[in-house]
Amino acid sequence: MSKVIVLQQRPAGKPVLTDFEFQEEPVARPGKNELLLKTLYVSVDPYLRGRMSDAKSYVPPFKVGAPIQSGIVAEVTESNHPDFKKGNFVSGNLDWREMQVSDGKGLTVVDNDAASLSAYLGILGMTGLTAYLGLTEIGKPQKGETLVVSGAAGAVGSVVGQIGKILGCKVIGIAGSEKKLALLKDKFGFDEAINYKTTKDMNQAIKDAAPDGVDIYFDNVGGEISDAVLASINKFGRVPVCGAISLYNNTEVSVGPRVQPILVKNSALMQGFIVSNFADKFPEAIKPLTAWLKEGKLNYTETIVEGFDQIPQAFIDLFEGKNEGKMIVKV
Repeated sequence: MSKVIVLQQRPAGKPVLTDFEFQEEPVARPGKNELLLKTLYVSVDPYLRGRMSDAKSYVPPFKVGAPIQSGIVAEVTESNHPDFKKGNFVSGNLDWREMQVSDGKGLTVVDNDAASLSAYLGILGMTGLTAYLGLTEIGKPQKGETLVVSGAAGAVGSVVGQIGKILGCKVIGIAGSEKKLALLKDKFGFDEAINYKTTKDMNQAIKDAAPDGVDIYFDNVGGEISDAVLASINKFGRVPVCGAISLYNNTEVSVGPRVQPILVKNSALMQGFIVSNFADKFPEAIKPLTAWLKEGKLNYTETIVEGFDQIPQAFIDLFEGKNEGKMIVKV
């Protein structure tokens, strides 16, 4: 038998464990041009919360009673598919199942000699691509500019800051604990770090850390933190909006400062994006990420939780900020 995790009900506000249900099912056998996969690593990400709501978005919502999906690295245990061999490791968007049959569509064979398998869910996967393409395509960093990153100790934010440093920017990170601030400066090379939980005046803290203003703000969180950063945005500033985790569990529409006057006054660009917007650039983008990783210019941190049964709790823990870097479940 194989376990599968389905969406039991749509969360009201922050997800809870009873929103998920564990079921057991027989292990299916692969047919012609199919392969059987054993799940090894599961990525849990904030964007999954949006798919748990029955609201129009850039991807269809999860169906109640159906398996949840996310980025997964799996081992091919049986193959009747010409492009995959038994023993291959693959990554792709798959169900939260211990074992599952696939037709191979959307799967990529990954090399466990080039990097750890979990890296393909993070720095050499969608995390790294999101950071690199969001920053370079929208942020367009120039040497000497000031880059501010919110959610800076998270999976995407920590990579954005490091790429900013490689490209010659002054980098300021915002995170929620002194331990995370130390990580930003000591491991990831950020120039400044701000603890939003203990800082009483975020507007002033941004001004102190960025006396020349903010040229690029890579926004992962939205809310009051972003209000404070936008107050210091420079003329022709760029704001790639990657996420808004501070607002995902709100049950009412949050109202803050209106951004239009800020954008007009500073001729600033604010653009939301999802990484698939740049799908045609993935092959080129992975090259510098791989090179920088091999050269030791990029570091990454993972929070690895062990056990298939821990997937829902690991997902919920994202909203408590319990992860440093990428949150991954090792099955």
